[in-house]
Amino acid sequence: MKIYLGLGSNLGDRKANLRQAIAELQQRGVALLRASPAIETPALLPDDAPWEWNQPFLNMAIHCETDFTPEQLRTHIGEIQNKLGRENRSRWSPRPMDIDILLWGNEIIQTDSLTIPHRDLHLRHFVLTPMIALAPTLKIPGNGNKTLLEWSLSLPHHIPLWMGIVNITPDSFSDGGRHHDPQAAARTIDAMAEHGCNILDIGGESTRPNADTIDEDTEWARIAPVLEYIQHKWQDDILRPQVSVDTRNAAIARQAIDSGADFINDVSGLTTPAMLELAADSDCQWIAMHSLSVPADPNIVIAPELDPVAEVCRWIESSAEQWDKAGIAMHKLIVDPGIGFGKNPLQSLKLLQQVARYRKYGVRLLVGHSRKSFMKQFTGPTTHERDMATIGAAMQLCQQGVDILRVHNIPDHLAAYRGWSHLAE
Repeated sequence: MKIYLGLGSNLGDRKANLRQAIAELQQRGVALLRASPAIETPALLPDDAPWEWNQPFLNMAIHCETDFTPEQLRTHIGEIQNKLGRENRSRWSPRPMDIDILLWGNEIIQTDSLTIPHRDLHLRHFVLTPMIALAPTLKIPGNGNKTLLEWSLSLPHHIPLWMGIVNITPDSFSDGGRHHDPQAAARTIDAMAEHGCNILDIGGESTRPNADTIDEDTEWARIAPVLEYIQHKWQDDILRPQVSVDTRNAAIARQAIDSGADFINDVSGLTTPAMLELAADSDCQWIAMHSLSVPADPNIVIAPELDPVAEVCRWIESSAEQWDKAGIAMHKLIVDPGIGFGKNPLQSLKLLQQVARYRKYGVRLLVGHSRKSFMKQFTGPTTHERDMATIGAAMQLCQQGVDILRVHNIPDHLAAYRGWSHLAE
């Protein structure tokens, strides 16, 4: 039986606890199929809880296969939790391990000791976000026709995944040249991972205005050493950051997938026959960005008399038909409205103000607004000032329910998000 489990830890070495719990499940005969990124969220506490209990959780979901019955697995889970130090702890107190059975195939199970699907699966954002990373279009048995992604629309806010930008180029608009040396890229990647980055977005071709087009060999020569470093550093680590490769070239995308990439970030919008065929055939996740030109041309923008939000809506609708005809499953797709690509600064700002409108299409939403030129009228020219404006915008995008936020400065964004998340309800 294929099932989903939720894991959480907020006491001790949280990552080590998650790794050990998964290892224990595997040793007992539970096969791991896929794992979500681990996300940090505030503890869920009663009003009278001691302040010492307010220790953030690290939460994740795993897709598994087992021959156990639900009751047998429940027994194993209890033993694993106790082995990791859960025994005799009160319900709301900090705990090294919490394992819940979220879904058991398409079955509905109600006994004195088990309720499956988990009764709060659709009500808790710290459960939905990891599950959406694995199966956004999944429907909860016995709970209507909404997908997990649609259930998240009903919550006050949706926890995002954080994607860190690592451009291995000499000429990117913000960090060009900083990571051209693989050792410099490795240092940035290590810092991003240490601060909680969920996805690393590795790019070998600049798409800034007036950027030069490069050949496949040059692009791959830039990317390959970084992918090799990531694979070597986190080999077989279930909690490693996931890897995205930012490319519009199908040959590069294919090599990236063969090298273990989890995402392909196609700035050309997943439009070429080669990309469409690859997306349909691969198990990778695909990000399609709206653009009018790549590299970006500031002279080619949406006509000023048109509503830019509606224009991107039309693009999503027409693209969705093309993706469906190509046989690309919706659960693999993520849409990026393309801030700064074919939009002037005011149009980009309007897109960000109304980005929640794109959630109605049933696909995940990524926004890459980091240090973009739409900020130039209200912030200073330095990287620090652009980062502060980016962070302010990111908190508002969290409120709108964006699924993935693509930014340069992961440490400062995660620090700001921790403060925001503890006040959000």
